[in-house]
Amino acid sequence: MIEIHGAPFDLGGARQGSRLGPDALRLGGLAHSLFTDLGLSGIDRGNINVDLAAEPGPGLPFAAPVCEALTKLKQATNEVLAAGNFPIMLGGEHSMSAGPVSAMVDKYGEKLGVLWIDAHVDMNTPDISPSQNIHGMPLALLCGFESGVSGSYDTDWRQLGLSVGRPKLNPANICWFGLRDVDPGEVARAKMGCAVTMHDIDRDGVLGCWTRIDAYFRERGIEYLYISLDVDAMDPILAPGTGTAVRGGLSYREAHFLAELIYSSLQSAGSYSMVGMDVVEVSPIHDSNNQTAIVAVEWVASLFGKSIL
Repeated sequence: MIEIHGAPFDLGGARQGSRLGPDALRLGGLAHSLFTDLGLSGIDRGNINVDLAAEPGPGLPFAAPVCEALTKLKQATNEVLAAGNFPIMLGGEHSMSAGPVSAMVDKYGEKLGVLWIDAHVDMNTPDISPSQNIHGMPLALLCGFESGVSGSYDTDWRQLGLSVGRPKLNPANICWFGLRDVDPGEVARAKMGCAVTMHDIDRDGVLGCWTRIDAYFRERGIEYLYISLDVDAMDPILAPGTGTAVRGGLSYREAHFLAELIYSSLQSAGSYSMVGMDVVEVSPIHDSNNQTAIVAVEWVASLFGKSIL
């Protein structure tokens, strides 16, 4: 059974608005698409409580409310997993993904692979981040990278690390799809896993790039897959409702073909199992007629098996 929960938090990024993302996705028909159209069983548990009135603090901006939200999300995900159900987290900003992924690492360890569909690597740490925005740091946090700094920024980073706990995610178990806005300090870190950029997709196509990722996961012995969809992976012409839009992203059909290929791979013999997912960074105040949320809902339907015929 699917359990949906929302994380309406957006203080860790430069442009607020994704706090409205969970409800935009609901209004876009997520539950109806999964539970009525596809006939899957599930329930929407609503949103976790988050602190949107917090002050930035002396170190990493809004680290304390991020810690609080991640702790709640990890607990919520653990409860879903303990019941044998499938969690879908609706963001909110991408830092929120660290909560459910950390619960997955606790349960599945080195057998867990993470597919990060995003324009950004999200491997920044305080020493290399150009912005110090925590929503660009969740994978570095999950992997247990050091802050590289001292003082209040390091203190905040350590507290964030405690909120996700141990064991840490192996960076070699991460695959990215759709990268095109990579900070200089993240280049070497992206190469620790399997990074598919928009250049790769232009050259080799969605099929060639997904085949590469699928083979990579299988060669590493991955048995369980978590998928994180940041809507800025798609081109802003298609999905303008996000706080960090980057031109040159996935087209509608490229995105859906990826979802269809993932679904097909999950059905094949000897494959890994999908154990959880999230959809993040939907920002209705930057959108037009909720089209970004609707596009995301349609993508999730394809991931769960909706087909043209």
